[in-house]
Amino acid sequence: MQSPATRRDFLKRTLFGASAFSIYRMGLAKLRPTATEPGSLINLTATEAVTLLRSGDLSCEKYAAALLEQCRKRRALNALIWQDEEMVLEAARAADKKRAAKKVGPLHGLPILVKDNFDTASAPTTGGTPALRNHRPRADAPVLASLFSAGAILLGKANMHEMAFGVTSNNAAFGAVHNPYNPAMIPGGSSGGTAAALAARMCAAGLGTDTGGSVRTPSALCGIVGLRPTTGRYPPKGIIPLSHTRDTPGPMARSVADLALLDSVITGESAPLQPTPLRGLRLGVPRGFFYENMDASLAPVIENALTTLRGAGCVLVEAEIPDIGKLFAASLPIAYYEMNHDLSRYLQESGEKMNIRDLIAQIASPDVKAAFETYVIGPKAPTREEYETAMRGSRPALHAAYRDYFRAQEVAAIVYPTTLLPARPIGEDDEVELNGKKVSTFGIFTHNVRPNTTAAIPGLSLPVGLTAAGLPVGLEIDAPQGADRNLLSMGMAMEEVFGKLPPPPG
Repeated sequence: MQSPATRRDFLKRTLFGASAFSIYRMGLAKLRPTATEPGSLINLTATEAVTLLRSGDLSCEKYAAALLEQCRKRRALNALIWQDEEMVLEAARAADKKRAAKKVGPLHGLPILVKDNFDTASAPTTGGTPALRNHRPRADAPVLASLFSAGAILLGKANMHEMAFGVTSNNAAFGAVHNPYNPAMIPGGSSGGTAAALAARMCAAGLGTDTGGSVRTPSALCGIVGLRPTTGRYPPKGIIPLSHTRDTPGPMARSVADLALLDSVITGESAPLQPTPLRGLRLGVPRGFFYENMDASLAPVIENALTTLRGAGCVLVEAEIPDIGKLFAASLPIAYYEMNHDLSRYLQESGEKMNIRDLIAQIASPDVKAAFETYVIGPKAPTREEYETAMRGSRPALHAAYRDYFRAQEVAAIVYPTTLLPARPIGEDDEVELNGKKVSTFGIFTHNVRPNTTAAIPGLSLPVGLTAAGLPVGLEIDAPQGADRNLLSMGMAMEEVFGKLPPPPG
């Protein structure tokens, strides 16, 4: 096995500007012994896999076959809604032929998993809901098209919380997704299938969507990394929408270098990244909103992570973001109002012969159906006036609160627990217990990750340890609008000091 220093050196040289010859000489020579051991292929990160696939030291077909075998072994997790094994192998064989012809892209032959709310021309796009079970889009979502053009292969469509409107991925239509670290527990949502599959080594990288924390919450609960980019950084078209003001696709993987790789392909920002020096890095710690009422089993893991950052030279600035809770609460009408209009537009433009009420009538998950019937088309649906008031008032005020905080405190990022509690048992869709009290499942799992969605700033969830019960804990790092690549550089450095989680059992 490689030492942590050897592995870090390989990743840096692979992703951050080394010549092809140097990659071969210094990276592949180190990887080759472990890459041929039984089971080792599934443990490759996306960056490691792409290096081997592009060089020809690993065939795309062999790698795809190893991942497909792992998908079969971990089928009980119910992480996938759709997969066509022969289609995957055919695409891998075609990639091998391109490699022989020296036609390789930056993601050559890399299988990726995609949440089943992304339009895919080669597979159904269900949104995890019965009404769209046979929905077949005409084209791939633009964000996917960029990955496929770079050589990526569609490994499958991942299970999710129905209509991406929830935090547990307990889907009554397609079945619950199980957490690889404890199959009795939720993986988080709504991108729970992608997170569970990546943690279980069924794939190295994938995509989710994040409207109210749906990339970062499952990333935290499953022990992987997930990025919510600055809103608008990635093209949102071709994805079943909830709220155009808050929706964004986001990459998920097992290393920050892999997130940076996918981000560079999607955005075209391919300038080399280096881990940010942590000594002297100022980080905001707003305890008043983001740390209060942490679960007793999670709190020591988070505090240890802060101690680790301090020991690495970071300057932790304990200061609050004024009125963040009130400002975010006042912004809630934005998403609920836009759900009605954005989803109606998607159905019409995609050629589906149904309206939003037809779709809602077929929703299988009780929590999702109740939410749509109450807050989207029902008695508590926001009025146009309430929506416009939030768009003109609380939303820009929240933007300003974050902007002023970064400037006044002179911090590069904000750090806080991604969720206030670790995974809870499957089936607790309405309420969970937190420190002896019953609280809203949706409300508590999204408490920390929702404010930045309205503020449109990027957020990165990193695994920082396990609870005494062996459940993953995530730490979130938020940066100012547009500072996505800086955020990834910080994440790379923090990942080195936190180390990697042990893989899940099984």
